[in-house]
Amino acid sequence: MPAPSSFDYAIVRVVPRVDREEFINAGVILYCLTHRYLNARVELDERRLQALAPDADVELIRSHLASIPRLCVGGKAAGPIGQLPQKERFHWLVAPRSTMIQTGPVHSGLCEEPAKALEHLLQRMVLPPPPSGKIR
Repeated sequence: MPAPSSFDYAIVRVVPRVDREEFINAGVILYCLTHRYLNARVELDERRLQALAPDADVELIRSHLASIPRLCVGGKAAGPIGQLPQKERFHWLVAPRSTMIQTGPVHSGLCEEPAKALEHLLQRMVLPPPPSGKIR
């Protein structure tokens, strides 16, 4: 069994009206230096967004959210930020912003497989709980 590696992650938030500071969680960005892993999963719950902000531009929000995994992967298709090393891309992605797409504070954890940790965090922090109320 491989030794656990540390990782950092941040929750991606949609803040449709920055002045109200209300948000819904819409994704997770995870960076693990040991595994050279940087990835994000986004899942926008449009029903929750519409309940919070009926006049929100869902297409625009979806477009901005879709750019996050592309920036994690990097490369020329991700533009100038995509050319930065993984660690710098992670820090750029989680830097504080006053826009409708923000990240929460950076937290740390331990994992053996970063992809599984990312999926676990998405299930736990972003997706709505199952109807029975049981934690996944």
